[in-house]
Amino acid sequence: MAADITDTEEPGENLVSQVIKVTPEIAEKFLSRASVNRRLDMGQVGALADTIRRGEWKLTHQGIAFDKEGALLDGQHRLHAIIESESPVEMVVFHGLPKEVFPVLDTGKRRSAADTLLSTGEKYLTLLSSTIRHVILFNAIPNDPWSGARAYVSNDRILSTFNEDKARYGEAVTVGRELSKHLFTSQTAAAVGYFLTTEVAPAADIDQWLSGLKSGANLDSGDARLALREVPRETQKRGSRRRMGVRDQVAIYIKAWNAWVEPEKFSELRLRRMRKGEKMPKPVEVTFDR
Repeated sequence: MAADITDTEEPGENLVSQVIKVTPEIAEKFLSRASVNRRLDMGQVGALADTIRRGEWKLTHQGIAFDKEGALLDGQHRLHAIIESESPVEMVVFHGLPKEVFPVLDTGKRRSAADTLLSTGEKYLTLLSSTIRHVILFNAIPNDPWSGARAYVSNDRILSTFNEDKARYGEAVTVGRELSKHLFTSQTAAAVGYFLTTEVAPAADIDQWLSGLKSGANLDSGDARLALREVPRETQKRGSRRRMGVRDQVAIYIKAWNAWVEPEKFSELRLRRMRKGEKMPKPVEVTFDR
């Protein structure tokens, strides 16, 4: 049973644990008892705070730990995140750990998003988790870098997003794997581009779009599908000076899609990495007439 406390018991001789609701005020009190701790990673603090703000925090065995003298051994990033988010969360608090355990805290392998998706029974879990993550980033921070602390997406969020649209994410992975054989893009970028464009285009002839990208047969010189096929593959290879990340690749895919859907608006199509300050394009919608 969770208890909202304003003070904590003195640690005894034996290890004791309790689940409490840690408020920002309690978090500050706990942090005041820190002795030796790891260097604070503000990026991780911000990511955890965002998780709390979105209501994605889950009570697990990972929490706060104090040694036998009452000094904080583990949990400083979680405590700082509670303070930054200005929201209380339930957490397990351990008292009475020996100081000798500090070097081995949090040294185990972290669970990946792909591990989280194991229970779904889907294939190609690494690609699936990467696809979902980048779709989330497109919707959340389309005009910011898709790397670094701000681009952190929790495993719970990836799993819940998958459960909201299982069939389409599975389809996107299948199509992404196939399209990457014919285009310059990575499997992830192709899957994300396919998901985002088909999401807003229920009336589009997707089969025609895909067949042109895969074969390139009988395409006019001004066809956007041909232009997408001709983007050099080396633009996304490691070690290349011209290598581009997933965000740039998705932007190019969407630009080609938009030019294919509305060719009259694109007299000259230039498929290249995004320039500084350039905003991520939005896929053109193709809906049924009402």
